[in-house]
Amino acid sequence: MAPEFSSNWKKLQEQLKAQSAAAPTATAATKRKPDETQDVAAAKSQQQPKKRRRVQDGQQQQKPEPAKQKQAPPPKPRRARPMGNAESSVVDKGSSSTVRPSLALWAQDNDISPEDLAEAYGLGLKRNTLVTTSEKARVNEGRAPNVDLGKYVGLDCEMVGTGPDGHGHALARASLVDFHGRQIYDSFVRPQERVTDWRTAITGITPKQMGQARDFDEVQQEVADIIKGRILVGHDLRHDLDVLLLTHPVTHIRDTARFAGYKKYGNGPKPALRILAKEVLDMDIQSGHHSSIEDARVAMLLFRKKKSEFDMEHANKFEHVRPGPGKSHTKKKKKKQ
Repeated sequence: MAPEFSSNWKKLQEQLKAQSAAAPTATAATKRKPDETQDVAAAKSQQQPKKRRRVQDGQQQQKPEPAKQKQAPPPKPRRARPMGNAESSVVDKGSSSTVRPSLALWAQDNDISPEDLAEAYGLGLKRNTLVTTSEKARVNEGRAPNVDLGKYVGLDCEMVGTGPDGHGHALARASLVDFHGRQIYDSFVRPQERVTDWRTAITGITPKQMGQARDFDEVQQEVADIIKGRILVGHDLRHDLDVLLLTHPVTHIRDTARFAGYKKYGNGPKPALRILAKEVLDMDIQSGHHSSIEDARVAMLLFRKKKSEFDMEHANKFEHVRPGPGKSHTKKKKKKQ
């Protein structure tokens, strides 16, 4: 006989059936439809920024190359300026370094000579030495063209022997240079007296050269015009002026043979020009024939070497002498023999 279930048991079974029938419906309600899922995803994509797309297949994303810019040339290194006055510069690019126009105009307005300006700024000293030692004399050229005369001129003469024993002196060549050693004048001169000793071994002058020589009167006038009103520089100038038959104011003469600062180099009353050139300038001159152009240049260099001391000695010596116009005068001509 089949067992009979109690009424409570039957009620429990009915409840379980009812719950099992309702479970699929609740599960289906919790699941979202595909359309609803797509709508939610679209809404989120609008609210959040898009992420960068990843590079697929191992390829790197290429960035656009920036436009190439032209590279500017590297700046030139600035040349350091020497300390000192901004206006000073080397006096010449072709012949030497030059003074700037502003400084030159200032010097001109204040009556300052180019020579004093060159000395004050140390211009052209090295250049002058090169001119003295290397530039060849333009023999018998006469007055050099395009040479502006300054305050100082250098003079030297070559002489030949006259008289029975040849101990007399007659002018055979005259030469002049400027403050910078540039040739101003050079000429052979026909002696006014009969020559008994040409002294060729010393001067290099021969009778043949007298064929191109100028007359004494012409050379004398040219030299007088050049040195007029200027400071005359030379070595033992008394003899040079004597053979030229010229005088020059003592206040306008700077003689290297009589300068106190150079007397220590002489064994006698005055030092020889050759000794001064060697001891003071370390230059060898007069090793062969003498050159009046070279000797005039060396005398000018010796003067420039001690110019401030020359000026001081001159000021002390002629302190109470009133400076004259600085004119040169001719002496009476010697009688021809």
